[in-house]
Amino acid sequence: MAALASTGTVPSNGVELTYELFGDPSATPLLMIHGLGAQYTDWDPRFFDLLVAHGYFVIAFDNRDQGTSTWFDHAGTPDFLSILSGDTSAAPYLLSDMAADAAGLLDALGISAAHIFGVSMGGMIAQQFVIDFPKKSLSLTSIMSTPDATSVGQPTPEATAALMVEPATTREGAIEQSITTSQVIGSPGFPFDEVLARERAGIHFDRGHHPEGTARQMAAIFCSEDRRPGLAHVTVPTLIIHGDADPLVTPPGGLATADAVKDSSLWVVEGMGHDMPKDIWPELMARHAELVNKSS
Repeated sequence: MAALASTGTVPSNGVELTYELFGDPSATPLLMIHGLGAQYTDWDPRFFDLLVAHGYFVIAFDNRDQGTSTWFDHAGTPDFLSILSGDTSAAPYLLSDMAADAAGLLDALGISAAHIFGVSMGGMIAQQFVIDFPKKSLSLTSIMSTPDATSVGQPTPEATAALMVEPATTREGAIEQSITTSQVIGSPGFPFDEVLARERAGIHFDRGHHPEGTARQMAAIFCSEDRRPGLAHVTVPTLIIHGDADPLVTPPGGLATADAVKDSSLWVVEGMGHDMPKDIWPELMARHAELVNKSS
């Protein structure tokens, strides 16, 4: 397992963020931003091992409204009917607030700039991060994401149905629901590690099963502005990765992101859905190394 440098909770942008750090603090800093309803424990620990072995100092954290970071239960349940009718005030916070959270985390840790790596909603936050905090951004890697969830890369009906299922309330039910969802949105061209998926889902439930927070994060996605105008001004090296079989954020989302960022690199992975299969990690690391070299 990757060497855990430290763990803790720090104030950032008016919230408390829980984080874990892996590897040598003098190594290349890499900020990992996870997706909708995810906690930092949802990253595959073997991927952290690989990142540390490749010379990164890995910074992972719980986004607001998940895990043991600040929850926004006082804001109640978002009114999605109002949101779908165009009332963006129905969201208690936006992706720009979550990007500012991440920037504040770097400040609290004394890290002036990092390579920014985000998946799904985390990719959206990462995009906003490099727009809003260019001096803190060494590079951008946006995986299975989109610059505007309301207009490009929308999910298939099957993926939408999987996400709209009433959240389970028991540990066993939540694990089974997680497995079912993973099988709907996952990669048809790669093996599914159900044993590890069940283990991570159990840890997720035990740390803080919080579907209400997931709903508010979803509201943030739909109420945030199209990032393409901002991405047009991004100058850091940028890598876009998307699966050609992704049913949750369909491939046009990745293509639109790549089109928006000048001189970005696009890798469309055959058979990959809305996850990051272990079999692609070696090439992902090679492509990311090229990105890092461009930033130096």
